[in-house]
Amino acid sequence: MRAILLPLILTLFGLGAGVGAGWFLKPAEEPKTEMADAAKADMEKKPADASSKAASKDPEKMDPESSGVSEFVKLNNQFVVPVVSDSMVSSLVVMSLSIEVETGLRETVFQREPKLRDALLQVMFDHANIGGFDGAFTEAGNLDVLRSGLTDMARQVLPKGVFGVLIVDLARQDL
Repeated sequence: MRAILLPLILTLFGLGAGVGAGWFLKPAEEPKTEMADAAKADMEKKPADASSKAASKDPEKMDPESSGVSEFVKLNNQFVVPVVSDSMVSSLVVMSLSIEVETGLRETVFQREPKLRDALLQVMFDHANIGGFDGAFTEAGNLDVLRSGLTDMARQVLPKGVFGVLIVDLARQDL
């Protein structure tokens, strides 16, 4: 009798613990108020003024994160950049990139990806050749120079709607 009762008690205890954990850890519901709904309706009714229309056309003057007009496109494969010193490969740098573009340009990025990858690799090779991946290569100044070069090149390949290039992963393997 004891052999049958113990598994049953443990099962009920586990079930109760799971239900309790789910109840305590569920996400909080956002309070829905009439005032918030009215404010949202007012914002939708107001026409955008000329300055905000001009800002929406120029990616550099617009804050895409706050306006919600951007999406991130992760490029499919990593980039591998050799670092050469004394005519020999001394290390390899592996990077993963995402591109922040206007909403709806995801397909355009994937259609132009071969040309985009080629152009971005050239920027990375140039960065490696000037010593950008030597020493403390993850310093903010070094990464800002690289990110800026990548963004400029992405804007040349995709002239419309590129907000920036994000360095998602970066690793250097010394050989």
